[in-house]
Amino acid sequence: MALLEQWRDMAYSEKANKGDLQRLWSAYFQQERDIYAELLKNPDEVVTGTVKELAEKYSVDIMTMTGFLDGINDSLKEANPIEEMEEDTQVNLGFDKELLYKNMVAAEADWLYNLPEWDAIFDADTKKALYKEQKSSTTVVKGDKVYPNDPCPCGSGKKYKKCCGKNA
Repeated sequence: MALLEQWRDMAYSEKANKGDLQRLWSAYFQQERDIYAELLKNPDEVVTGTVKELAEKYSVDIMTMTGFLDGINDSLKEANPIEEMEEDTQVNLGFDKELLYKNMVAAEADWLYNLPEWDAIFDADTKKALYKEQKSSTTVVKGDKVYPNDPCPCGSGKKYKKCCGKNA
């Protein structure tokens, strides 16, 4: 069974005790934060190695590293083969800084996008702009409602009910 499948079975188990899952995620988030803090110290360095080597480098177990690789994959410049990943699979952690920051915002992971290490990468205005850009990208903006007696939005000059609203 591929590592990712094992990780997901464990981390998203329907059968597991809620307390056990809570402890698992609590420990995972702490370790994840520590790994990101380390990575962000040298954001332009592309860390590479096997899954097992990276787990040892960051002092975490294989399953935690698998979860981390799953989480960071969408922010990498070159995605890892996470679906069929095994302990000896060669992976990289070369991330796009802006994309990583925005993905942390999208995941509502304030413990990650508020890491002090970001201050050396982006100034406050840049972080604020990236935050706003991410939040507004998921906001649905509805157009104004057109009433029957309003001028038709197609620009014909007719009332909406006599033009485009006729078949609506």
